[in-house]
Amino acid sequence: MRSDPHDGGRSDSRGAVTAPGQFVVGVVIPALNEERALASVLDAIPNWVALVIVADNGSTDGTAAVARRCGATVVTEPVRGYGRACQTAVAALPAAVDVVVFIDGDASDVPEEMAKLLQPLADGSADFVVGSRMLGARERGALTPQQIFGNGLACLLIRLIWGQRFTDLGPFRAIRAETLRGLAMADQNYGWTVEMQIKAAQQGVRCVEVPVSYRRRIGVSKVSGTVRGVIGAGTKILYIIGREGLRDLRAQRSVGAERNTTV
Repeated sequence: MRSDPHDGGRSDSRGAVTAPGQFVVGVVIPALNEERALASVLDAIPNWVALVIVADNGSTDGTAAVARRCGATVVTEPVRGYGRACQTAVAALPAAVDVVVFIDGDASDVPEEMAKLLQPLADGSADFVVGSRMLGARERGALTPQQIFGNGLACLLIRLIWGQRFTDLGPFRAIRAETLRGLAMADQNYGWTVEMQIKAAQQGVRCVEVPVSYRRRIGVSKVSGTVRGVIGAGTKILYIIGREGLRDLRAQRSVGAERNTTV
């Protein structure tokens, strides 16, 4: 059972009584057939987290039952899509939540490192924090060569187009709830993480990265574990970068044309 969002948290063997910054923290876990891994993820989430929402994205195993047994709130999103599952879970968060943390349900991320993500929010230096697997310690084989290349290319393009430096599109991330609402997220599948980072750069959101650990996942990845997933994710990420880049370029040209006509 999670602590009430209004009671300031409670202590246990994981240590902290309240979240860094005394935030009310809601954790979102999109999950598709993660029965084998999910319990270990949920059990490792810090006690100061007020609410955990697992978005069951059409699982055919016992994912939802495991989540409920571990004290998480389960919402159902039968239409497949990582972004769609995240959106469904975010919509279920109560208004009292100050910070939203996203983490995968496959045990590749390390929930015990969640405080590292919240610290820049707590000290006022950032509104959006990405856990970088490139800067942290990775188990051998936890990321495929194509993932490493794709992340690097996407981050390079974001820096060249918007001037925002990232090293990773990692799923383990924390963002102020108000900031997240302002991003008006729309992607329904593979482009969720890159869309969030691009929109943050476009809006001048204060972004930082912190090193996080990354492990080999339990089970088979729905993205990197299949050729279709790899191609689909890579294509969608590049599409979103191109779409948003062209949109900004057109907007700049439109502003320039208006200025010229008024001179």
